Amino acid sequence: MLGKAGSFMGNKIYTIGREFGSGGREIGEKLAERLGIKLYDKELLQQAAKESGFCEEIFENHDEKPTSSFLYSLVMDTYSLNGYHSAPFLDMPLNHKVFLAQFDTIKKIAERESCVIVGRCADYALSDNPDCINIFIHADMDKRVKIISQRANITENKARDLIQKQDKQRASYYNYYTSKKWGDSRSYDMCINSSVLGPEGTADMIIAFAKAKEAQNQKKTE
Repeated sequence: MLGKAGSFMGNKIYTIGREFGSGGREIGEKLAERLGIKLYDKELLQQAAKESGFCEEIFENHDEKPTSSFLYSLVMDTYSLNGYHSAPFLDMPLNHKVFLAQFDTIKKIAERESCVIVGRCADYALSDNPDCINIFIHADMDKRVKIISQRANITENKARDLIQKQDKQRASYYNYYTSKKWGDSRSYDMCINSSVLGPEGTADMIIAFAKAKEAQNQKKTE
C-alpha cells in the first residue's frame, strides 16, 4: 500500500468525479485518511469564499449548477488577465464568478499540498499538473437508488428521480466548463464501478494505481 503523501516527489493530487449516490465522497475520505492528506469537498467552497470575498452561501447556491449560455473563452480570458477585481470580472454573471473563484482556489490548494478534491471540475483546473490522478466513480443504478432512498428517507422512485436530476446537473456543469464529457472514460485516468468493490476496495484500487503510476514514472527517468 502507498505510504504517506510525503513519500512522493511533489504534491500528489487525486480528483474524484462521481455519480450521485456512488459513494464518491466516502471513497475520497478513505483515500485521504490512508494517504495522510486532506479531503476537499464542501470545504473547498469555504476556502474559495474566504479568498474571493464572496459569502459562502453564494458558493453553496451555485455549487456544480448548470450555467446559462455564455462565451467560455471570455470567462477564461478574464480570469487569466486581471483576476477578481477587473472590470470584466465584476460585470460577468455570478455563476461564472463562482466558477473562477473555485478554479483559482483549486490551483492554490494543489500548489500548497497533496490532497483529494471531490467534484467541481478539479481535473480540468489541474489538467497541466503531471502529479494529478483523475478518477470517476460510478455505480449500479439499483444500488444508488437504495443508498439515496435510505439516506434521504424517500421512496425508491423519488430517489431515482433525484439521482437523474443530480447527475444531469453535474454533467451540464462539467461539460460546459471543461469542453469534455462528464463520465466519459477518456476524460479521466480511472473509471471505477464502486458497486463491485465497495468504498474500501475502491480506495485500495486507486492507491494501487497511484503506486503503479509512480513506479512507471521512475522507470522513465532511469
